Amino acid sequence: MTNAMIQKTLSTSAGFAPLALRVPAGIIFMAHGAQKLFGWFDGYGLEGTGQWMASIGLEPGWLMALGAGSAEFFGGLALLLGLLVRPAAAVLALTMLVAIFAVHIGNGLFMSNNGYEFGLALLAVSVSLLLSGAGRLSVDRTLDKLAV
Repeated sequence: MTNAMIQKTLSTSAGFAPLALRVPAGIIFMAHGAQKLFGWFDGYGLEGTGQWMASIGLEPGWLMALGAGSAEFFGGLALLLGLLVRPAAAVLALTMLVAIFAVHIGNGLFMSNNGYEFGLALLAVSVSLLLSGAGRLSVDRTLDKLAV
């Protein structure tokens, strides 16, 4: 990876606004990932989540659960820390697109019907962070300043 690519990944001209997105989204993504990976917060863990994913046609279920859970948990941690926010946001946006179209789209918009409302909100946050970068109060900004 060239120095220019690293700087583009870490750079941000945004102020503190991304922090208002990163912290709550990071917590939410980490919690959902922990449900899938570890069974925390009344989740089903890898085995149960994998079986459910296989039942809706996402095969191999265990591997899909590992991928989605890892994206959410570690991507959420990256958002929370402000570390590699653009790559993490890209992976999280893709994860939300899969969730929306594989699970929720047929149920309409509203969460009360298991619709895509929540996934769409998390997709919007992820895309916003992908475009803006981590913002002023982040590890990315610190690393970017050191790389200059």
